[in-house]
Amino acid sequence: MNAPTALIADDEPHLALHLKQQLQQLWPELHILALARNGIEAAERIAALQPDLAFLDIQMPGLSGLEVAQGIEGLTRVVFVTAFDEYAVEAFEQAALDYLLKPVKAERLARSLARIKSALARQDVSGQEAPDARLAGVLRQLQAAPAGRPAATPLRFVRAAQGELMHQIPVEEVLYFQADDKYTVVQTATAEHLIRTPITLLAEQLDPQQFWQVHRSTLINLNHLAGTRRDEASRLFLRIKNHGRELPVSRAYVHLFKAM
Repeated sequence: MNAPTALIADDEPHLALHLKQQLQQLWPELHILALARNGIEAAERIAALQPDLAFLDIQMPGLSGLEVAQGIEGLTRVVFVTAFDEYAVEAFEQAALDYLLKPVKAERLARSLARIKSALARQDVSGQEAPDARLAGVLRQLQAAPAGRPAATPLRFVRAAQGELMHQIPVEEVLYFQADDKYTVVQTATAEHLIRTPITLLAEQLDPQQFWQVHRSTLINLNHLAGTRRDEASRLFLRIKNHGRELPVSRAYVHLFKAM
């Protein structure tokens, strides 16, 4: 087995450095590949370096640790690091996901590392880790509307400006929504439109029986799903009707397509 590798993401550099020093003391064999200062940098480094572990601060600029985790397509195991939010901690505990409370204490970190070493050993024997639905469950719980709040009517139309024209697009015609820098792409069979509504807000407004989130940046319309494909690395891709492009599914959502 090669030496294990890790990435640390925290927008407070002194906390990232402190965690790195603790890891070096408790697990000298662990190689820290990078320290990322925001969520976007973390997502890019994880995709490029494919570390065994990613210690993700939950609250970071650009992308939160949860959003970064949603987009991981490889076998990187995530440990969330949070300064507060008892509700989030409870959600992690119920799903048995790894998390650390700030300030990170050595004894708590040691217990977490013991579980991680065991999990990595199992992964090394099997060659790959089974898709994990637990993260998706936590995300749904954290994104749920507060109790007692009435359910909103699902969104039926999307309004997109193009020059002086305003297009009103029925949501049933949308193949998928995909975040693109400062905009969200609204893709239909015949056109591509740009809106400023973020994916997270769209996910709250759309019918969850019709639109599924398959990546931190992508919502698909199930009515336009043609099928799925796995590549040689066992990554899952979705084929969309009347559209030549395939869409990747991140690890947190692969379980949704087990029956396909």
